[in-house]
Amino acid sequence: MTDTPARLLNLLSLLQTPREWPGSELAERLNVSPRTIRRDIDRLRDLGYPVEASRGAVGGYRLVAGSAMPPLLLDDEEAVAIAVGLRAGAGHAIEGMEEASVRALAKLEQVLPSRLRHRVTTLQAATIPLTRGDGASIDPRTLTAIAGAASGRERLRFGYRAGDGTETNRLVEPHRLVSTGWRWYLVAYDLEREDWRTFRVDRVSEPFATGARFTPRELAADSGAELLKSTMSRANGQEHEVDVEFEAPASFVAARLPSYLGVPVATDDDGAEGGDGNGRCRLRTRSQDSIEWLGLRLALVDCEFTVHGPDALVSYMSELGARLTRSVPPPPA
Repeated sequence: MTDTPARLLNLLSLLQTPREWPGSELAERLNVSPRTIRRDIDRLRDLGYPVEASRGAVGGYRLVAGSAMPPLLLDDEEAVAIAVGLRAGAGHAIEGMEEASVRALAKLEQVLPSRLRHRVTTLQAATIPLTRGDGASIDPRTLTAIAGAASGRERLRFGYRAGDGTETNRLVEPHRLVSTGWRWYLVAYDLEREDWRTFRVDRVSEPFATGARFTPRELAADSGAELLKSTMSRANGQEHEVDVEFEAPASFVAARLPSYLGVPVATDDDGAEGGDGNGRCRLRTRSQDSIEWLGLRLALVDCEFTVHGPDALVSYMSELGARLTRSVPPPPA
């Protein structure tokens, strides 16, 4: 094999299998001399691949964890499996992984051969996603089209259906996709309205990048998530000051609440902040969610808790508890 780039790719493919390769076996596989293998190993190291060598009769080469993530070579089956998994992550299957899943999926599908893209779509069509809350189902292709335009700084055109059913066409400079845990939103600068806007992605249709590049504008908030929160607050006209104390460690509670609600703080037995975090914690946050939705999310944490505020939430939880108690038939005499 005299084609150096092709030989390096084949060598990298072999090293990515979880085993140690003797230099003689690599040389035999690639039909080159052991000296050539040593030079190729040095080339891979120069490219950032952490190849470790061990000496001795059973010594050889293997890839190890490095300080940065190098490019990976995937076979067809691996590429399909990863694409399907990323689509599931983009569809809210994994709390906190939605945005990263969309970014990775956009990169992968950009280079995925058509035959593999067809297999991914076929597998996706044969599965039924289990969505959380009232989240609408979104075609992953819509998410990847928007993510690709945002990362490439290309203006995006799409159809949009407002809450009252009005259909419009929008031309925007996309900034960021934001997941609230059950819905996707696009934060973008609307060129026709000359202002920042947020769009529910389940109401977006036929998005496509125009190819026109743009220079990012200064965002009217600290982040896309903050802009979305302020927009939702204005739309709802109400924001709740939530104060809840949990009889469980902060790590346990945080893993069972949407990340946008914030992080609970460990408390001591008297309720003061700064406890060891082994027994209880307290969450103080602001939320534009409905009182009913907040109540259900707190109940799903599956531990003892006390609601200190707001008063509307305290009243709702009391009514909900009484209703649930009445729903259980009394035990037989």
